[in-house]
Amino acid sequence: MRLSGQDYHEIDASLAAHDAFLQARYPGERPGRQPVHTVYLPADRLDGFRDWGTIALDAMDRHDFPWPDPAVRAKLTAEPIEDLRVDFEDGYGVRDDDQEDAAVRKAVAILADGPRPPFLGIRIKSLEAATRHRCLRTLDLFLDTYQDLFTITLPKVSGPDQVRAMVTLCERLERSYGLSTGALTFEIQIELPSAVLAADGSATVARLITAAAGRCTGLHYGTYDYSAAAGVAAAYQSMEHPAADHAKAVMQAAAAQTGVRLSDGSTNILPVGDTAAVHAAWQLHRRLVRRSLERGFYQGWDLHPAQLPTRYAATFAFFRDGRDAAVTRLRRYLDRQDSGIADEPATARALAGYLVRGLDCGALDDAGFPREQLTALA
Repeated sequence: MRLSGQDYHEIDASLAAHDAFLQARYPGERPGRQPVHTVYLPADRLDGFRDWGTIALDAMDRHDFPWPDPAVRAKLTAEPIEDLRVDFEDGYGVRDDDQEDAAVRKAVAILADGPRPPFLGIRIKSLEAATRHRCLRTLDLFLDTYQDLFTITLPKVSGPDQVRAMVTLCERLERSYGLSTGALTFEIQIELPSAVLAADGSATVARLITAAAGRCTGLHYGTYDYSAAAGVAAAYQSMEHPAADHAKAVMQAAAAQTGVRLSDGSTNILPVGDTAAVHAAWQLHRRLVRRSLERGFYQGWDLHPAQLPTRYAATFAFFRDGRDAAVTRLRRYLDRQDSGIADEPATARALAGYLVRGLDCGALDDAGFPREQLTALA
């Protein structure tokens, strides 16, 4: 042994700043439930969101849903929408100030009048010059009339300066409305190639997370805006296009262990029309949802009530299909048994997290371990 106590001290001191950076920048997975989807509804068409479950069940019955499952029907009855965004951006469009002000007030009245999904937020317009003042006005007015917890979705982010401006905006609104520091959080939509790869060749999305100073809770991929900006022809714009996979892989690497969650985009092939058309759209949506889950994107966008049956059918099947193997591997890891698979602590955390997600969404009633034990492991 040749190292002295002074050597230990000097090495610790030399790495103290980096230790603090790691703790702040990579705190690990965000605690609590993550919704499996987000539903975006234009602010002027919010009235019917409480009917989505009924509409989805009706579509299943009229078109002979190919993957019948009592749990899916129960989910659509009890909690059809997990995460709702009141959309003041693309889905709503550009209106004059009086119209949008009225839409904000009406949306708040609708949300206040009855049950709401467990997760809720609004998508404001972007901080680009053309829509910036309207973006600020809508958020200010919404806060003036709605004080419950909600998430803000910030669209069309192109660089860290916009995120820093959003942080400043949140700080000022918190002070103005007497909210606790950090009460306002936001998701960043990745809809532009410049949000993935900067002009200097760096990964912009990592810098966006840093600029958010802990307020960013999620990165949401925007399928069609991103594909169009990348020059992909309309007929080939898809969640599974190579350009989409590249963007999402960079997002995934940037967000890993930061507590920032990932959401895939949407498919605009809707289950409407005759039964053949509905079945074709269901097949596509179910496959794309499963594909996202297998790639570590546990959330996505849904655009139509009839997409909810395939969202839940695919999600429930994903967790049920892997439940027994995950339980066995985790039990053998905890018992230190020879399973033929050399699992490490990181894999054990992933197995526990997988089972917790299955419980959270309703896919699993029994995850093989007490929930408290899984949560501690994850």
